[in-house]
Amino acid sequence: MAKKYSVMGMTCGGCASAVTKAIMAAAPGTDVDVDLDAKLVSVEGLEDDATVQKAVEGAGFVYGGPG
Repeated sequence: MAKKYSVMGMTCGGCASAVTKAIMAAAPGTDVDVDLDAKLVSVEGLEDDATVQKAVEGAGFVYGGPG
């Protein structure tokens, strides 16, 4: 089951791509889907919130926690 996270600061497709790449690099094998309008990122195959937080913040965005 996918877990959703709030990510603030995403404004365009480039932002969504950067967040997706960062999460996939931190957790290979995950499936990442970004809802840009809702500012939510769904991650399938990972239960570790800290990994997502580090990836999101490392990509320059604000991690808003599970959403």
